[in-house]
Amino acid sequence: MRRRDFIVGLGGAAAWPLAALAQQPAMPVIGFVSAGSADASAGLVAAFRRGLGETGYVEGQNVMVEYHWLEDEYDRLPALMADFVRRRVAVIATPSSMNGSIAAKAATATIPIVFGVADDPVKLGLVASLARPGGNATGINSFSTEVVAKRLALLHELVPRAVRVAVLLNPGNAGAELNLRDVQEAARIIGLQTHVLNASTSREIDAVFATLARERLDALFVAPDAFFTSRRVQITTLAARGRIASAYGPRDFVEVGGLMSYGTDNGDRFRQTGVYIGKILKGAKPADLPVLQPTKFELVINLGTARTLGIDVPETLLATADEVIQ
Repeated sequence: MRRRDFIVGLGGAAAWPLAALAQQPAMPVIGFVSAGSADASAGLVAAFRRGLGETGYVEGQNVMVEYHWLEDEYDRLPALMADFVRRRVAVIATPSSMNGSIAAKAATATIPIVFGVADDPVKLGLVASLARPGGNATGINSFSTEVVAKRLALLHELVPRAVRVAVLLNPGNAGAELNLRDVQEAARIIGLQTHVLNASTSREIDAVFATLARERLDALFVAPDAFFTSRRVQITTLAARGRIASAYGPRDFVEVGGLMSYGTDNGDRFRQTGVYIGKILKGAKPADLPVLQPTKFELVINLGTARTLGIDVPETLLATADEVIQ
């Protein structure tokens, strides 16, 4: 066979699968937006993919996922959502971003949205009701008020002498005001004083711990925030260096040396997001899928950190903890 014939033959053979592919329907695209970073969220993405798999969807085989990590750059949201709308993605997923959920709802009333928010989604204007969302959005709603109150009470039980508690917030997070309100109300009931500290950059986190040392505050309550989670090593290292007892939402902090965490199972929230997206891709309407609420809450205590801080963890807490890290 002459070389030219060989090349033509290859071209003809290659054209067949391309032609066949052109006749196949395009895979649906999920626009996935998270407030965190890719490096800090590998386990959550794996849970999201498990949820898709439970409904028969495998990324790269019958569905495409476009991951967008905000890394605290919330000003990107309007352009990002406008691009989703322009390209008519199949579903918008915002499993860990209240800012993203609000921006998605503002951008479209037709493209399905599956959200994850801590505040009341009815009050946020995302749905008409929890049981019957009634529009193009549904998702998972965490128990913010109850969880915050419980987390603060657990911190007080661990450090009963603490009176002045610092509250670390990210002012760029739409949920910051909600978190502050819940913490202050819980603190009032317990009898604690709160001192609000804001940070949205690594440098500002350093400044927060300088303030903690200067003001001689007794403990630290870190509000749930994807940026803080991405900086968990920095935060827990500074807390250990300053010998400050700290409470967190995600267990990720305790796994790298934080004292204690109490909150919902984030992995299950991402899995449920994947399940709901799969149902929508199969024809379910967001309007008919009730907003889910978590049923599993985790208390994790780092006993090694407690010893370093000179804290005697009550036996009652050790007995009720879901996990104790030695």
